[in-house]
Amino acid sequence: MTSTMKRGRHIILLAFILLLLPLACLAQVGEPRSDFSIGFTGGCTMNRMDFQPKIKQTLKASPMIGFATRYICEKYFTAICGVQLEVQLNNLGWKELIEDGSGNTYSRDWCFVEVPILMQMGWGRERRGFKFIFEAGPQLGMYLFGKEHYGGGEWDITRRPNNVTYQYGKDPDNSFDYGIAAGFGIEFSSPIGHFQLQGRYYYGLGDIFDNSKRGKFGRSANQTISAKLTYLFDIVRTKNANIK
Repeated sequence: MTSTMKRGRHIILLAFILLLLPLACLAQVGEPRSDFSIGFTGGCTMNRMDFQPKIKQTLKASPMIGFATRYICEKYFTAICGVQLEVQLNNLGWKELIEDGSGNTYSRDWCFVEVPILMQMGWGRERRGFKFIFEAGPQLGMYLFGKEHYGGGEWDITRRPNNVTYQYGKDPDNSFDYGIAAGFGIEFSSPIGHFQLQGRYYYGLGDIFDNSKRGKFGRSANQTISAKLTYLFDIVRTKNANIK
């Protein structure tokens, strides 16, 4: 299967998921809700690149900050269902583990603006108290700029494993990134808003470098683990005295 066909299948899959998100909220079968909240999100991400051929790496840690919105559409049995959308600025990239005796060090910053669009389900208290949350859905990203960091004295690439050196000094071939994100966490709701503590994993489907027959990598996609804190305050709340 060619890289173009794979990319087409990935895009179709994401488009299908994006279509399901609003349909899931419209097709209500439980207790209706109409709660809309906005707020801020921030935390720490640890990223690596899934390269083929392989490049040894350690996780690269960076801060992340952004905005968040959420719409709760229904309570189905005990599950509180909605969609959470975020726009965040994230410094991804990778940090190589160079063990060829050269003493060189290398890391790369990828600055992305990312948009996770996640279906969210929660179990617990809606207005006052704690609930457990699970979320999953597509994530889109756009590369903004980057920077390379070279170290370890005189630069010597002649002994790199498998002669994989194409990534050095190379700008991304593809600025658009896409993939699947999923995570879980806890949320505390109070009269002044909702506080979420979340862990999340992002699996990139799009390749940053050219993966065609002319390219040097068969795969070059982001894989991200993040821990984040989100604060949301209500703009619209469902009027129902029985909601707790």
